[in-house]
Amino acid sequence: MPLTREDVRAAIERAGDEHWRALVAHHEDAYPASRPTPGDVSRREAERLNDAGFGDAEHWELLDTRVRRDGEDRVTLVHRFRDRRSAATVETPPFTNYE
Repeated sequence: MPLTREDVRAAIERAGDEHWRALVAHHEDAYPASRPTPGDVSRREAERLNDAGFGDAEHWELLDTRVRRDGEDRVTLVHRFRDRRSAATVETPPFTNYE
């Protein structure tokens, strides 16, 4: 079953309140400019992760997603997955593209 927007949002929340707040602030602090909403970012990240092969729930478990603001106009996301076959934990490379 592929990853969904809700899966990514839950992963951000599991990382801690500061990660969710960073994503919300990234959107709200731009007002009146229009940056993607936290829901839009979660949806696009789910699509990106599925395209990269992480949507295979039999192979990968999404542990958490860390969000870091880079300056006032950029946000970077890093996802941690557990490989269900080996129990190894892997991180995705940092992804910044939600300006």
